Amino acid sequence: METKRKTTFPAFLSTFVLCFLFWILFTGSFAWQELVVGVVVSALVAWFSARFFVHERPFGFFGKRLFILIWYCVAIFPWELLKANWDMAKRALSPKLPINPGIIRVPADVPTEYGKTMLANSITLTPGTITMDIDERDGQCWYYIHWIDVQETDRVQAGEAIKGRMEKWLRRIWQ
Repeated sequence: METKRKTTFPAFLSTFVLCFLFWILFTGSFAWQELVVGVVVSALVAWFSARFFVHERPFGFFGKRLFILIWYCVAIFPWELLKANWDMAKRALSPKLPINPGIIRVPADVPTEYGKTMLANSITLTPGTITMDIDERDGQCWYYIHWIDVQETDRVQAGEAIKGRMEKWLRRIWQ
């Protein structure tokens, strides 16, 4: 039976700080009313969710890893997204609609649950692919991915084609 996690103050504080930074980023406002509401909302979110998000090293995410995450969000993932959208646009505008759909099992090498989840979501958010399942057995992680155009049947090469640079960067973030 799983024990219920308690929210520790460092976990609460680190979740609060991250939520508040995102609040400022998304609102883009430094008006005192916005900041007060941001503090209240961030505190509530941190109070209810810190025990689910932070399991170890509450402030371990700040610093270099935070900058790598920001780089991933503003450069790496948008580039992969742009490439996938361009490919899908070519397919949609093609008179023959070249597709060869299939489900392929590809290996993944991201060390944490957060990283595995972020990689699965990144793959799903790029057009033409959907992560259907994650299978972890004998220390190996496999993703079952529906791919609109199976170009490669070798699992490693197909994984490289689907994951692109995303896995490498996510491994750096969630090491």
